Amino acid sequence: MQNVLDSDSEDELPPGWEEKSTEDGNVYFVNTYTKKTQWTHPHTGCKKVIPKDLPFGWSKTVDETSKTIYVNRETGNKTYVDPRLAFAKEEKKHVHDFRQRFDGSSTAYQVLHGVDLSGKYALITGSNTGIGYETAKSLARHGCNILFANRNMEATDKAIKEIVKETNASEENLKSIYLDLASLESVKQCAQAVETVFSDHLDMLILNAGVFGLPYTETQDKLETTFQVNHLSHMYFALLLERLLKRGSRVVFVSSESHRFANLTNIFTNQNLAMTKDQYSAMMAYNNSKLYNVITAKMLSEKWKAKGICVNSLHPGNMVSTNLSKSWWLYRLAFFLVRPFTKSLQQAAATTVYAATASELEGVTGLYFNNCFYCEESALARDKEIAQAVYDMSLRLIEDISKT
Repeated sequence: MQNVLDSDSEDELPPGWEEKSTEDGNVYFVNTYTKKTQWTHPHTGCKKVIPKDLPFGWSKTVDETSKTIYVNRETGNKTYVDPRLAFAKEEKKHVHDFRQRFDGSSTAYQVLHGVDLSGKYALITGSNTGIGYETAKSLARHGCNILFANRNMEATDKAIKEIVKETNASEENLKSIYLDLASLESVKQCAQAVETVFSDHLDMLILNAGVFGLPYTETQDKLETTFQVNHLSHMYFALLLERLLKRGSRVVFVSSESHRFANLTNIFTNQNLAMTKDQYSAMMAYNNSKLYNVITAKMLSEKWKAKGICVNSLHPGNMVSTNLSKSWWLYRLAFFLVRPFTKSLQQAAATTVYAATASELEGVTGLYFNNCFYCEESALARDKEIAQAVYDMSLRLIEDISKT
């Protein structure tokens, strides 16, 4: 893998060469001077493939001479050039062979350009506002069926209506379900209810909800709130929904670069992943919860790899202006002051959408993404012994609470 933006010059064809497509998604090259054809790019020597389906909004027909012609249903434009060729990519020799197509300035709309998500099913937590809302709106614009899993159902219904209005998505494809991440019982009931909505399968599970900057509070399960809402309940939710995840399904944990500043001092000595009241720091509780997100994603990626379920984590953006900052006036002030220098919500949602839908990430699992590309996690996140301990302690905690 190369951490550089894809260069168009590498893919430029020499004079006299044309790119053609086959019905089954392969690309071949024709030398118009010699009439020679070949499967490999005449410049790079690589084989290329294209999606088997037409891009969103395109259809195929024939003209009066029975020659294939492609029609853009929105504009009415017609062309003899297969629009799938715009999405041609080099055939992978290894699952992790992919080049960077987007960066920190890219938006979710750009990431999804030409992508058809009709018939796909996604569940998104924390989807009635902020990055989760922008993620849902972007996916809905491209035909995805979405289940909004949130605690505030009134705000969720409003969000769905706004998305329908802005995107012309069918309201039948956008459904809501109650989920209170401060209660493992609610998580369990929600997971059971999900099966009545998406009885067959789930293509995308996007674990986006989170809290930030809270004073020390405990959930009804007697756990520190930031720890349970950001980490434990999402881990439990993913485990409960495993039976709906099939080969090719993607699970996305929305973490943060703040995971690099986590501090696990005394965590294993005390056998307590959550911060106690006497040691509590709102920022450190958040940092630790985001580290647990990355660790959980890596652990589940290993456990589910043989099933073809891909699990990745990501950082959406620095100091993105969302409702996460509403908890304390000082955080609200900090977010307000830096807002001119932060990402927009559309930019912040881009990495989530990329991890959930990008075709080049097929089979890619266990990675951490930032600015629509993979990057190395913190040393704590890469420590296999720590990861196993965090996962095991979390699992025991879930089991103990579930028994009561």
